Amino acid sequence: MRIYVDFDDCLCETARAFSKLAQEMFNKHVPYDQIRYFELDRSFDLDAEQYERFMLRGHEPEMLLSLDATPGAAEVINEWISCGHEVSIVTGRPSSVYEPSRIWLDEHGLKDARLYCLNKYGRDHYIKNSSTLELEDYYRMKFDYAVEDSPKAFRFFEHLPELKVLVFDRPWNRECAFPSENYQRCADWESIRRIVAAE
Repeated sequence: MRIYVDFDDCLCETARAFSKLAQEMFNKHVPYDQIRYFELDRSFDLDAEQYERFMLRGHEPEMLLSLDATPGAAEVINEWISCGHEVSIVTGRPSSVYEPSRIWLDEHGLKDARLYCLNKYGRDHYIKNSSTLELEDYYRMKFDYAVEDSPKAFRFFEHLPELKVLVFDRPWNRECAFPSENYQRCADWESIRRIVAAE
């Protein structure tokens, strides 16, 4: 099988760290469980200038390397790889942070997972000299399963009508409507493992 896995808030606890960062930078106190929107400027009530500074700080290598791993992710992904499945980490991070992202994966036991940067959310203008996986190349990729937390990313699955999307449960996706019956909410990596194993 070919499996797409998102990076932030599927493999690591980015939103928890960003909640602390918003408090540190702007005295905006929004606990993780109260992050209602995937759009962080909206969730943390940041103006355009604050948001740009926030995203730049959030993408500094030391910030990315400090992110905590999501429990169970590495174990399940390595189990898939050992069974011969192809796992691709497809992140919305700009490719200018490919290196620290790759280092994070390697340090957390995911050396055999492929990493691709796709400009999912139009954020690359915050990071100079970024280049990403081109959309036309991404749309030539085929997957059987996808693990994703962001409702804004669902549009990137429209070309794969048979794709089964495992939505990692997060506060900002709890009120979203799923596009089809192929979408299923998952509380943790153990539930994701069981669904894929039953295939």
